[in-house]
Amino acid sequence: MDLIKSLFTWIFSVLFILLMFPLGVIIWLVTAPFGAGSVLVHRWLSFQGRVLIRVSPLWKLHVTGSENYVHGETYVMISNHQSLLDIPVVESLKMDYRWVSKVEIFRVPLLGQSMHLAGYISLKRGDKESVIKMMEKSEKLLRKGESLFIFPEGTRSPDCEIKKFKSGAFRLALETNTPILPVIIDGTGAVLPKKGFIFSSGHKLKMKILKPVYPTEFVSDDPDELASEFQAKMHKALKDLRQEERE
Repeated sequence: MDLIKSLFTWIFSVLFILLMFPLGVIIWLVTAPFGAGSVLVHRWLSFQGRVLIRVSPLWKLHVTGSENYVHGETYVMISNHQSLLDIPVVESLKMDYRWVSKVEIFRVPLLGQSMHLAGYISLKRGDKESVIKMMEKSEKLLRKGESLFIFPEGTRSPDCEIKKFKSGAFRLALETNTPILPVIIDGTGAVLPKKGFIFSSGHKLKMKILKPVYPTEFVSDDPDELASEFQAKMHKALKDLRQEERE
């Protein structure tokens, strides 16, 4: 049964993205001259994420803490990373931000083009020049008042536990004096593991948006120490979220 549901989910997702792509291009062409193209394309992708998450018979998403995100404020948004499913889950949030995503996702037909139109930032892992360009583009966006979304682990966790955070997101927050908004995701790794393509049913998807941490509350001005602090903070939040589920 999971195989049949997975085939439906993949086929629907591909066809849906295919049909929605031309509308995204039209939105960008009409609004780009007024400086709103990338923002509106992101919101269009956000709408698509909500549809993809709600239509599938394999899961239900429960979100808490939405009140901690304030429209109009600029954040460095960070989240743990369990699965490819994290992308539509986060995309489904009614929030304005720009992704930092590995370059391989930008190579996916149509999806990659949509990400370019939305102003998302690509990163080639292990390439120092790519990292430098990513940091420069990210800093420019933050100083313009655009929020940024980063998975600080850099890759999906194979066991759904939070791994060591890289320092890039925290360096950006320090250099631009931007608050950090942590987001916890759980359940996506059980539904679609790192090396799997068949979705598993019977799991709940949970997302919790924590309270933002402002620069005046940062425990350190060293990005590595700040990364370790947030890793510990989010590890505890994930543990608490799972405990709440059991009670």
